[in-house]
Amino acid sequence: MRQSIEIFIEELVTDEEFREAFLRSPRKTLQFAADWGLPLSESEIGSLMNIDRSVWDRVVEELDVRLQEAA
Repeated sequence: MRQSIEIFIEELVTDEEFREAFLRSPRKTLQFAADWGLPLSESEIGSLMNIDRSVWDRVVEELDVRLQEAA
C-alpha cells in the first residue's frame, strides 16, 4: 500500500490548484488531506511545511520537461 506522504506529494506535483492551496495555506491544506482520509504523521507534516516553496515549482518544471522529451 502506498504511503500517505507519497500520495500527498503526488497531488502537490500533479494538481496545480492543490499545490497553490498548499503554498497559500500549508497547515489548512494538510488538515484538508487528513479530513479526506490521508493521515500524515507530525514528522511528515513538519517536513512538508519546512520544504522551501520553490522546490515544488522546480519539481513540476523538471517533470514537464521530462514528459515533453518522452513524447
